[in-house]
Amino acid sequence: MELGVTGSLFLAALISVLLYINKWREKLKRKNLPPGPSPLPLLGNMLQISTKEMPQSLLKLSETYGPVFTIYLANTPAVILAGYDCVREALVDQGKVFGARGSNALGDMVFKGCGVILTNGQRWKTLRRFTLSTMRNLWMGKRSIEERIQEEARCLGEELQKRGDVPFDPTSLLTQAVSNVICSVVFGNRFDYEDERFKTLLSLLKEIFTRMSSPWGILLNIFPSLFSRLPGPHQKIFTNTDKLKAFVVESLASHQETLDAACPRDFIDFFLIKMDEEKDQPDSEFHFDNLFGTVIDLFFAGTETTSTTLKYGFNILLKHPEVERKIQEEVDQVIGLARSPSLDDRVNLPFTEAVLHEIQRFADITPLALPHSTTEDTTLRGYSIPKGSLVFPMLTSVLKDPKYFKNPNDFDPGHFLDENGHFMRNEAFLPFSIGTRSCLGESLARAEIFLFLTTVLQKFRVKSDLDPRDVEITPEPQKNGAIPRTYKLCVTHR
Repeated sequence: MELGVTGSLFLAALISVLLYINKWREKLKRKNLPPGPSPLPLLGNMLQISTKEMPQSLLKLSETYGPVFTIYLANTPAVILAGYDCVREALVDQGKVFGARGSNALGDMVFKGCGVILTNGQRWKTLRRFTLSTMRNLWMGKRSIEERIQEEARCLGEELQKRGDVPFDPTSLLTQAVSNVICSVVFGNRFDYEDERFKTLLSLLKEIFTRMSSPWGILLNIFPSLFSRLPGPHQKIFTNTDKLKAFVVESLASHQETLDAACPRDFIDFFLIKMDEEKDQPDSEFHFDNLFGTVIDLFFAGTETTSTTLKYGFNILLKHPEVERKIQEEVDQVIGLARSPSLDDRVNLPFTEAVLHEIQRFADITPLALPHSTTEDTTLRGYSIPKGSLVFPMLTSVLKDPKYFKNPNDFDPGHFLDENGHFMRNEAFLPFSIGTRSCLGESLARAEIFLFLTTVLQKFRVKSDLDPRDVEITPEPQKNGAIPRTYKLCVTHR
C-alpha cells in the first residue's frame, strides 16, 4: 500500500512537471521573440553559454541565429544584438524605445537603485543632466580637467623615471594615475602613489570589478536570490562596497566643513550645493545615496576602463615597436620636447589619433554592454520585442564587425587612416556604446588616453625582455574577455 501511494505521488509529480514544461514551451512559442537556442525550465540557456567566455559564446550563437536572437537567463528572456547595423538600428533609430537601462540584479543589490548608470526615469534624467553639466563646468573651471590630467601625466612620468630600466608590471601605476584624475575631479585632490588609503581604495575597486566579471559574479546576477545567500568569493562585492561607502562618507564630512558655495572645487562640492538648494523638496534626487552611487559610477567608468585601455596600449606598443617609433616621430615634429602635449594637438597628430582609436577598438574591454530595456512593445528585424524586454548590445561584435573593419581581429591603425595618411573616422567605432545610454565619461576617457600616452612617449621608449613576436596582446583566457594579460615593461629616456 505504501509503495502504491509513493508511486502515485511520483506519477502525479512527473505529470505536473511535464504539463508545466509543455505549458512553458507553448508560452514561449506565442511570444514571437527572435530565434535562439531552446531553453530548459529554470536553467534557461545556461548550459549553452559559458560563464568564463560569455561574449565569445554569444558570438558563436549569433552565427547560427543571426544578428538578433534570444537567450534565457534562468527564466528571463534576453535579446542579444550583434553587428553595427543591428545595434545602431536599435539604439539610435529606435533610441527612445531601447533607451531604458535593463534590470541588473547585482547592480540593484550594490547600489540599491541609486546613481546614474543603472537607474531609469526621472532619477536617471536628473542625475545624468547634473553630471554632464558639472563635468562641463569643471572642464572650463579655474583648474580645468585638462590641466589635472596634464599634471597627473607629469607625475606618471616621474614615477616611470624612478623605475629606471628594471622591468615591472605597469598595472598598478597606470591604475593609480588614471584614478588620481577621478580623485581630483570628484574629491578635489590627488593622492601620492605610496599613500596607503589610496592603495586600499584602488584594491577595493579592482576586486569588485574582478568579482563581477567572474563566473561567480555572473551566476549571482542571474540567480540573485540563491547566490546572494550562498558563501563564496562573490560576497566580497558587498563587503568591499560597504568599505567604499565609508570612504565617501569620510570625504563628504570633510567637504561639508570646508565648502565655499561661491567657489566649488570638485564634483562633491557641486552636489552638496545642489543638496542644499533642494533640501526642502521631499522628492529631490540630491541625497547621500545618489551621491554615493554617482561617485562610484564615475570611479568604475573612469578608473578601471581607462587604465585597462592604457595597459592594453603599452602592451600593443611592445608588440609593435614600429608603431611606437612612428608616434614619437609625429610627436617630435608637432610638439617637440619643450612643452607638454595638449588636447589641441590631436588634430595635428593623425597617426597617433589612429593608433589610439585602434587600441580602443582592438582592446575591446567591454565586449558586452550593460543591459538595456524596451520602454514599449516594438519590432526589430521582423521580430516582436515586448515592453520591458532585457536587451544586450554586443559591442565586441561592433568593434570587430568585418563589414566595417577589414582586419577585425588584427591590430591595424589603417582602420582609421585614409589613403593620404589623414585620420579617418569609422562609424562602427563604438567603445563607449551609442545612443542615450552611451558612456557619459567618454570625453574624459579619450582625453586621458591621449595625454597619458603622448606624454610618456614624448620622454620615454618602452621595451620588453621578450621578442615582439612573443608578446601576447589578447585578453586573459577564461575571464570573459575583460581582463588584459599581465606583462612587464621597462622604460628608457629618449
